[in-house]
Amino acid sequence: PLPELRTTPDAGLTKRYAEASGDPNPIHIDEDFAKSVGLPGTILHGLYSMAQVARAHTDVAEGDPRALKRLRVQFRGMGFPEQEIVVTSTVKEAELGRIVTETEAAQGDNRIIRNAEAELQLDQP
Repeated sequence: PLPELRTTPDAGLTKRYAEASGDPNPIHIDEDFAKSVGLPGTILHGLYSMAQVARAHTDVAEGDPRALKRLRVQFRGMGFPEQEIVVTSTVKEAELGRIVTETEAAQGDNRIIRNAEAELQLDQP
């Protein structure tokens, strides 16, 4: 396995991420609106969750984003602010500085990203 990544998005993250990503969907930034459409509250942007999967892999490459050659994820659950996200990865292929992982991101039993696959090239020039 690769080292786990653990991060807890704070209560204001969805508003900041909405501005940075250009995705102002009210389910991410307006608690009352989110509840009015049947959600328990505001939810994380899926791309934020995916970014944590990418971060877990670039951390292995000493922070070098060029090492991440490919990333594929399946968004499978809603993520929530103020709940720890744990990204776990298992190496399924390894050869000549290249690894391919099977990865998921979860908040407790809520697996928000599943069936993810990442390819890292660790011997960058």
